[in-house]
Amino acid sequence: MRILAFGTYNTAVHPRVGILVEGLRDAGHTVSELNEPLRVSTENRVAALSSPSAALSFFGSLAANWSRLVSGSFSYRGTSKPDAIVVGYLGHFDVLLARLLFPRATIILDHLIYASDTAADRGAKGGLLRRVLTGLDRLALSAATIVVYDTPAHAALAPASLRHKGVVVPVGAPDEWFDARETNPVNGVVFYGLYTPLQGSPTIARALRILADRGDLPPVTMIGTGQDYDEVRRLAGDAEVTWVDWVDPADLPAVVAHHSIGLGIVGTTEKAQRVVPNKVYQSMAAGCAIITSDTVPQREVLGDAATYVPAGDAEALADAIRDLIGDPERRQAMRARAAELADHAFTHQAVVAPLVERLS
Repeated sequence: MRILAFGTYNTAVHPRVGILVEGLRDAGHTVSELNEPLRVSTENRVAALSSPSAALSFFGSLAANWSRLVSGSFSYRGTSKPDAIVVGYLGHFDVLLARLLFPRATIILDHLIYASDTAADRGAKGGLLRRVLTGLDRLALSAATIVVYDTPAHAALAPASLRHKGVVVPVGAPDEWFDARETNPVNGVVFYGLYTPLQGSPTIARALRILADRGDLPPVTMIGTGQDYDEVRRLAGDAEVTWVDWVDPADLPAVVAHHSIGLGIVGTTEKAQRVVPNKVYQSMAAGCAIITSDTVPQREVLGDAATYVPAGDAEALADAIRDLIGDPERRQAMRARAAELADHAFTHQAVVAPLVERLS
């Protein structure tokens, strides 16, 4: 098939669509890209629906990018028209433009998040906003022919009348995460993220404080900033942690792979119970032993290749970190299980298989 990856996605920040593109190419399809990256955070996208000034900024940027997408679309007409369009992650608006520009094409929407679900997870208030975002989610799903979800739990959130469009494709990890894997990393712990409620970073901070008070704190690197960052710093106090506000995406795989243990998520929000986060796939590809929350989606995907703790339980997380740090044989076994699972199931060739089957 001739497939066009389309939209304002930004693979430097959200690499998911790049994984789909490479997987589809390896499956024998011809994939081109028409992409004008929109450099607007998820928080600002949500804010655009509740703040006039934020809306003006967001839709102004979107309009400029869309004008270039419309111009570029003329190269994909007539004999060059694509058989299918892949609309990249955070494509709630882009899928509407894709449907207008390519009304007869098969349109694949990579729908990893629901706008309403994400707004609730990040503290957005107001029933009207939730209703608007729910309407946006439904409109986006209606415009697509095939809707790609990352877990069955996310697929189940779709309206019953639209569930037949869904196909579950795990997030996976880009090649550079596999390439970064080290044989003998530092015996330390790494976390990276946007400090959103889903991630449960305050619970991580409490666990680090517990370990510090016990005298059991290993080398720990905390990467990123965000919504809960100030609370995390307060809770961790003077614990000897390396705080890094920003790592360039190109450098992040090597930084993570230099640690033996990677932390997933331990949040208690509803959304946290439905996801397997990027950082878990990526850290396992990089060869880290993983500690993450004990949720159904993560158990289903990770099996015995991860160490699980109850969501929100700082004591259990502290114990899990202490036990893995102090047991070299078990730590190495968990690293090996993580790497084996990633090599088998998280490459772009592996994760895209359900989508390839649906297209055929």
